[in-house]
Amino acid sequence: MSQQLKQEITLLGGVGQLSTTLLGTGLFMIPAIAANIAGEWSLWAWILLLLAICPIALTFALMGRQYPNAGGTAYFVRQAFNSKMERSVAWLFLSVLPVGLPAAITLAGGFGKELLPSFLDYRYLAELITLALILALTLLGSKSSSQFQALIALSIFVLVAVFFWQGNISLDDIAMPSLNASAALPIGSALAVMFWCFVGIEAFSHMGEEFKNPQRDFPIAIVLGCFVAGFIYWACSVVILKFHAFEPNVASHSSIPWLSEQLLGNKLAVVITVIGYFACFASINLYTQSMIRLVWAQAREYRPTSAIARLSKRGVPTIAAYAVAAVLLFSISFGHLVNLDLELLVKLANSVFVMLYLLAMLSAFKLLTGFAKYLAGFSTLLCSIVFLCLGWSMLYAIIIFGLLMLPWEKWFVRK
Repeated sequence: MSQQLKQEITLLGGVGQLSTTLLGTGLFMIPAIAANIAGEWSLWAWILLLLAICPIALTFALMGRQYPNAGGTAYFVRQAFNSKMERSVAWLFLSVLPVGLPAAITLAGGFGKELLPSFLDYRYLAELITLALILALTLLGSKSSSQFQALIALSIFVLVAVFFWQGNISLDDIAMPSLNASAALPIGSALAVMFWCFVGIEAFSHMGEEFKNPQRDFPIAIVLGCFVAGFIYWACSVVILKFHAFEPNVASHSSIPWLSEQLLGNKLAVVITVIGYFACFASINLYTQSMIRLVWAQAREYRPTSAIARLSKRGVPTIAAYAVAAVLLFSISFGHLVNLDLELLVKLANSVFVMLYLLAMLSAFKLLTGFAKYLAGFSTLLCSIVFLCLGWSMLYAIIIFGLLMLPWEKWFVRK
């Protein structure tokens, strides 16, 4: 059986996958949080963030075009450094599996339980259904997944467009506020929160091998996906600022449902809940898909005859999918039993993501040439600054990566 993933993802499907991943749960919280921190200056913060993320996104795009592989950042690191570091990066990314994804699934479950009948209105059940849907979508193949997420991206775009229409947004509302020295601190504080809206590009790099035309479409999908997500965030912020849909008037996580009620009435509450659920679902889906592909890619490289390295007739790494789903099921259940702090889990996961960005940019700096090398160097500097801004939570990623880089194999061989 062929050990290559099917190349089924189109340009439109890729843009849909990345944009919905970047939006995810962020659209339903971050614009309101940014407005609370920086007020009207948050509109400038979105533009600055998009400008800052462009070098990183372009570097990922260039790497994905030159090295399309399901291993993603781990594969980039191997090309730049060695297989030992590659395996460490792979396990570093997989360390998000028991902490970050369960927290995200729990957030999706909050929307999902509202869609269940009253006698089944339980968050845990909604989380299990979410996990089952992701597994089912995975087994159908990447083409079905990308088309589904493109539909979600379109739904989110339509929702924000309706807000613009019903909110009578005028040229005065979208006029950029004047800047002065006092804007620097609130804009900087807002950017520290808003950066997480663009965590997801590293997960998307695992999908490069499955594009129909990776050399052409993969880099375009990354750039367009970032711009689509950035525009939607900015447009949503315009509406939130006009109607003051942020604290202390409205809780951050309730800003979009509150706007919907004000502009569209209660009749569309279910529609907003559905869009909110699937926006969360889309983000979780891509991360789960990328982890499945990373597990499979590592097995293909180092255990090619093992069951986990096999593909189904649809070209899906089935065993890897079941293995990842089992870990998620255990993590979700364990989290409910001990009542884990989800905010803590998210912070720990974010430290891993930023380190992965940093390692990917370092790899790009070593592998690329010409202008692309300078671009990767600038991106490395940006990621380093962000990593330092994480504070104590960056220790999680540093400790895990440090432990993974220890010569465990040599120690065990000597014994």
